[in-house]
Amino acid sequence: QVQLVESGGGLVQAGGSLRLSCAASGRTYAMGWFRQAPGKEREFVARFSWSIGSTFYADSVEGRFTISRDNAKNTMYLQMNSLKPEDTAVYYCAAGSIGAGSDPRTYVYWGRGTQVTVSS
Repeated sequence: QVQLVESGGGLVQAGGSLRLSCAASGRTYAMGWFRQAPGKEREFVARFSWSIGSTFYADSVEGRFTISRDNAKNTMYLQMNSLKPEDTAVYYCAAGSIGAGSDPRTYVYWGRGTQVTVSS
């Protein structure tokens, strides 16, 4: 069983930055960030494959967001820069098996989410 706890959300003006954290208990092979805006489906933001050490990003955040990890703390981060109002959503941390990709259905464990609100 893996437990995930997100933190770091908040209210920020457009152009600002936030850093989200996801503390994991237990071993994980793939972790990712997803987001869900009101009335919309949950969408992929970024992911990290522990096994191959690769990162992947949604086109909408490429170049603005950076996913990283601290192995010693078993924690994943999402640095979000140049935030836009359309980035407003609840951001979720997810963990899955080695084959987990950009489809949220391939992830088994989910955090409760943290709200990010970007004002214009």
